[in-house]
Amino acid sequence: QLKAVDFLTQRIDIGVRYGAGHWPGLIAEKLMDEEIYPVCSPLLKNTPDCLQTLAELANETLIHDLSMDGHAGFTTWATWLQTVGMKDLSTQRGMKINNSAAVLQAAIDGQGIALARSVMAQDDLAAGRLIRLFPDIQFVSPLAYYVVYRSECVSLPRLKAFRDWLFEEARTLSKDRWLAFGAAIAK
Repeated sequence: QLKAVDFLTQRIDIGVRYGAGHWPGLIAEKLMDEEIYPVCSPLLKNTPDCLQTLAELANETLIHDLSMDGHAGFTTWATWLQTVGMKDLSTQRGMKINNSAAVLQAAIDGQGIALARSVMAQDDLAAGRLIRLFPDIQFVSPLAYYVVYRSECVSLPRLKAFRDWLFEEARTLSKDRWLAFGAAIAK
């Protein structure tokens, strides 16, 4: 698990972090939420409606993202399935990968079904490399993207300008452009 950058030691004024919004010594303001949903390759399923019910996931290889394993609030297959009413479906099987980008690549390669983070999967969905399964199920992650900064930097004109610009972009950009911007931040 990666250790968060120390803003004081590294002399960082402002940044964007993914998490629950609580970092000691930093002010955190929510920038954008993230949706979580299952995806797979068109190579694995010939049509997006191939899987008709959630129960059919029991017959599929699940790709597990361990990149934030143990991080409170990170959505796993077990938590996603429980939230959507499928708590009896076993999540022990499947492929386990400790890199979010590699999880999506495994899904693109047809190795199974992954839980995608909307910000990271947007380009692959738009390009047709991935298809979203069960689009009627909406699940917003308890984790989100936050603008974070040290309280002693709040009055710096450059911090205020950058912070204001980020929030203005969030308000004015179309959803697709904002998600693409978020994907750049996530990389």
